[in-house]
Amino acid sequence: MYNNSIVVAIDFSESSMNAFLHALSIAQKCSADLDLVWVRKSAEEKDKFETGGDPTKEVKVQFEGLIAKYQPELPGNKITHKIRTGKVYKEITDEAKESRAMLVVTGTHGASVFVEFWIGSNANRIVSLSPCPVITIRSGIDIQRPLSRIVFPVDSTTETRQKATFTGFLAKKHHAKIHILSMYSTKVKAIRRNVDSYTEQVAKYFEEEGVEYSITNKEADNIADGMIDYARSVDANLISIMTQQESTTANLWMGPYAQQVINRSPIPVLCIRPKDTLAAGLGF
Repeated sequence: MYNNSIVVAIDFSESSMNAFLHALSIAQKCSADLDLVWVRKSAEEKDKFETGGDPTKEVKVQFEGLIAKYQPELPGNKITHKIRTGKVYKEITDEAKESRAMLVVTGTHGASVFVEFWIGSNANRIVSLSPCPVITIRSGIDIQRPLSRIVFPVDSTTETRQKATFTGFLAKKHHAKIHILSMYSTKVKAIRRNVDSYTEQVAKYFEEEGVEYSITNKEADNIADGMIDYARSVDANLISIMTQQESTTANLWMGPYAQQVINRSPIPVLCIRPKDTLAAGLGF
C-alpha cells in the first residue's frame, strides 16, 4: 500500500533542483508530502585521496533554506528532509521502500560540491530498483510548464499496458491529455495486431476513467528515438514508459530502450516496473 508521498533525490545540483521543482508541482496537484533525501558516502566508500570536511552541516542549512522558501507553496502537506549514508541509488530506493512512497523523482545527472559521485548510472539504478514509479528529469527542463500532455507509447509487449493506471492517475490530477502512441517496429502482422489490440485496451480504460486521449501510429526502427521525436512534436511534458520494452538485435549494442530514453530524453520520463503498476482489477 502506497502513502501519499514523493521521494526526491537531492544533491543541490541544477539537475536535482529541477527534479525538486518538478516534484513540487506534482505534489501540489496530488496533495502529497515531499521527502527530500541527500546521500553522503560511507567511510568505507570514501576515496583514500579524498580531502575536505563533512559537508553535512552545510547540507542541513541548504535544506532548511529550501523548505522555508517552498513550504508555503504546499499548504496542507509537509516538505521534510533526510540525510542517509551509503550508495546513492540504494539509499534512495530504500527510503522509498521504508516510507512506502507513491513516486520517486530524480535528476539524471548532477555536479555539485555536496556529492562527488552523482552520475547518470544512479538514475538508471534507481529506476531498476525502486518499489514505486520513478520520474527522471534532466537539467535545463522548463519545470514551470504545467503537466498537460503525456505521451503513452504502446509496443508489442504485454507489460506495455500496465502503466495505464498510474499514468491515468497523474493525467486526472493534472487534467492532462494522454497521447497514445502505437509503436510499430516490425512488419510482422501478428505483432502489429498485438500493438493495435493493446492500444484499444488502454484507450478503453482512459475513456472509462474520463481521461482525454488521442491515438497516433508510428513506424520506428528504434522505439526510443521514435517516442522522443513524437514527444517533441506534441510539446509533451512527460513520457510514460515501462522499464522493460521490446528487444531487438539493434539494442544489444545501444542498451535497453528504457535506458536510452532516460539518458537522452529532453522531456521528463515516468518509468514503471511491471510489478509497480497499481493495475489491480484492470486485467492487464
